[in-house]
Formats: sequence, structure tokens, C-alpha cells
Amino acid sequence: MSGLNRSFTLLRTAIRPHIIPKANISAKPAKHVLGVGEQAFVLGVMFVTILGPSGWILANLENYKKHD
Repeated sequence: MSGLNRSFTLLRTAIRPHIIPKANISAKPAKHVLGVGEQAFVLGVMFVTILGPSGWILANLENYKKHD
């Protein structure tokens, strides 16, 4: 009987809603507003950083397939 009681206790704790603390999110404007040039520069750097190595590998795929 104690095993059955223990399983009911586990089932009740699994069904019970869990309390999640609320995040502290503020809707203040940015302290330093980025200009269009800065945004374009950062976007370009991220583009080259992420897609540059992938493009290099795909462009030289035949060289990677060869094992001399």
C-alpha cells in the first residue's frame, strides 16, 4: 500500500503547476542609439563571419575530397 501511496504522491507533484518567477524586463530606450552606418557595418561583419567560412568550404569542396 505504501508503494501505491508513494506513486500517487509523485503523480500529484508532477501535475501540480510550477511557479516560474517573472523576468525583469524594462522598456527603456537604448542608452546609445546606433546609427544606420554602424548597423550596416555590424551586419556586414556578422555576414562575413558566419557565411564566409561556409562559402569557402563549399567553393573548395573538390579540393577537400581529394586525398593526395
